[in-house]
Amino acid sequence: MAERIPIAGPWITDLEVKYVAEAAANDWYAMAGQSVGKFEREFAESIGVAHAAAVPHCTSALHLSLMSLGIGPGDEVIVPETTWVATAAAIWYVGATPVFADIEPDSWCVSASSLEACITPRTKAILTVDLFGDMPDMDALGAIASTAGIPIVEDAAQAIGSRWHGQPAGSLGDIGVFSFTGTKTLTTGEGGMLVTDSDEVFERVSRLRDHGRTPDGYKYFVTNELGYKYRMSSLQAAFGRAQLARLPELIERKEQIFSWYEDRLASHPALQLNHRQEGVVNSFWMVTVAFDKDLGLGTRQLMQQFDERSIDTRPYFPPLSSLPAFGDAVSARGASERNPVAYDFGSRSISLPSALALTEQQVDRVCESLFEIISADVRR
Repeated sequence: MAERIPIAGPWITDLEVKYVAEAAANDWYAMAGQSVGKFEREFAESIGVAHAAAVPHCTSALHLSLMSLGIGPGDEVIVPETTWVATAAAIWYVGATPVFADIEPDSWCVSASSLEACITPRTKAILTVDLFGDMPDMDALGAIASTAGIPIVEDAAQAIGSRWHGQPAGSLGDIGVFSFTGTKTLTTGEGGMLVTDSDEVFERVSRLRDHGRTPDGYKYFVTNELGYKYRMSSLQAAFGRAQLARLPELIERKEQIFSWYEDRLASHPALQLNHRQEGVVNSFWMVTVAFDKDLGLGTRQLMQQFDERSIDTRPYFPPLSSLPAFGDAVSARGASERNPVAYDFGSRSISLPSALALTEQQVDRVCESLFEIISADVRR
């Protein structure tokens, strides 16, 4: 039986091992947590922002973002249909209502026109998503947000290394958030980061992520308000520092992997790959392909066919409003009619193996399997 090809995974070197070993030996007593502070400063500098706060995961970064903006019950937050559930779950955590917007058929990121139509007097924030490493039209979104006086939280969980006309992903909103899970281009095993230029937001986030303690009352265990335990460990941060130092080569590897797929699949008339936009550096976190409707192949059927060939795939994100978890949300009613693009692509697209350790020979095998699956003989 052929060796299984994984969907995602990191690229680890001796540098990560060295940094973690140093933190394990030294980040205690008077030096406790030093790797976290170094990681935050280095990450903020790499993104070009004033502040960075390391947290246990991107979900906590999203939660803290909305709390720092004072969003709560009765408020609405606009979110694209196509994203991981955590993006909208954070809206639910603060008691606000997620409002689902459609996506563009090329970038698969939120549509500016759909988003604008979702704005009401109760809209208190826009949550954009840099899907699979691509980016929405941030100029258009910024203009809409500015006119309406609404802050933008940029979910760049999948987009470390991407750029919008020279500006790093995560730096284009009022707040940006990143994920460092084991599937991401830059990983700490589990973890996340919140970035911002706002001193006020950073002060609020710093308090809320450490049980609500202020700097003045910290050593006296004085808690001014109930917060959360949303802090990253030194060992995670040390690992992240090594990965950050290697980020250019990690992004280069992602580009190489996508190019292998692009060479083999881009010219096929029945397939649509990740989009290359002019002026946008796409970090290609996850190579994704949409299959022509005429093939009659659905997402789950495609995944099963690859699984039978020992190849791991991921589903394209199903529309948030279609999830049972949001079945009671008012904005989910009629969403399939309002947001046809997200529902269309969600039904006929999958992500292909994109692990950083992927070889060109493995890409060949994936593509050969794909062509077998879409052939008439297989479909019969």
